[in-house]
Amino acid sequence: MSKKVTFIGCGNMATAMIAGMLESGKVAASDLMATAKTRETCEKKAKEFGIQTLTDNAQAVKESDVIVLAVKPQFYQDVITEIKEVMKENALVISIAPGKTLEWFEEVFGRKVKLIRCMPNTPAMVGEGMMGICANDLVSQDEINWWIDLCRGFSKAEVVPERLMDVVTAVSGSSPAYVFLFIEAMADAAVAGGMPRSQAYTFAAQAVLGSAKMVLETGKHPGELKDMVCSPAGTTIQAVRVLEQKGLRSAVIEAMETCLDISRNM
Repeated sequence: MSKKVTFIGCGNMATAMIAGMLESGKVAASDLMATAKTRETCEKKAKEFGIQTLTDNAQAVKESDVIVLAVKPQFYQDVITEIKEVMKENALVISIAPGKTLEWFEEVFGRKVKLIRCMPNTPAMVGEGMMGICANDLVSQDEINWWIDLCRGFSKAEVVPERLMDVVTAVSGSSPAYVFLFIEAMADAAVAGGMPRSQAYTFAAQAVLGSAKMVLETGKHPGELKDMVCSPAGTTIQAVRVLEQKGLRSAVIEAMETCLDISRNM
């Protein structure tokens, strides 16, 4: 039997998830619903995806088997207050917010509900997301497997202990921003060297894409792959020397530690 899935909130991440689910054929448009604050946004998403949309969160969840909380973390408590008395008793709740623990949800709902925490990232918008997942003890393994399968339309997913969910936020949830910054810096340097900017972005972005694919598909350690590029007395080893001298490695680690600390204290 198909499940009725409702997204509370229809921003960039929810849009990416809905698109991936529909494109994969793992859920029918008739089984998907989304809410938004304005009628204008509702009409736009209904036209874009062919799904039902509402501005009333409580009305939207009444018949839902799965409720995806896709609003900003600061709005979670208000949304839960709206829906907790009208949602189905056995509805599966999906959180995509950083920092909100299983214990926090139990306190705000006033009871235990079936809950999966997941941390997606923006590459889901191009079908290349990475997601960490954990669940409370009311969620069956079949339900976890169902959710992972549904998400395969836009993201890879792995189950992790809840204690690692904040690490997931730092290493994949927020990290696209670090990578975009790196691509932009490489493109800036290419422009300084005389390359047109649009071409510079293509060269830099494709280099990052290909490098990531090598890590995933060869199974080689990133250090080994780096050594393969660094010829004796060559150009690359000198560039690597400067990056090490400027503290690239330490800067990335410290940035991720800051992200991790913020996530833990949200």
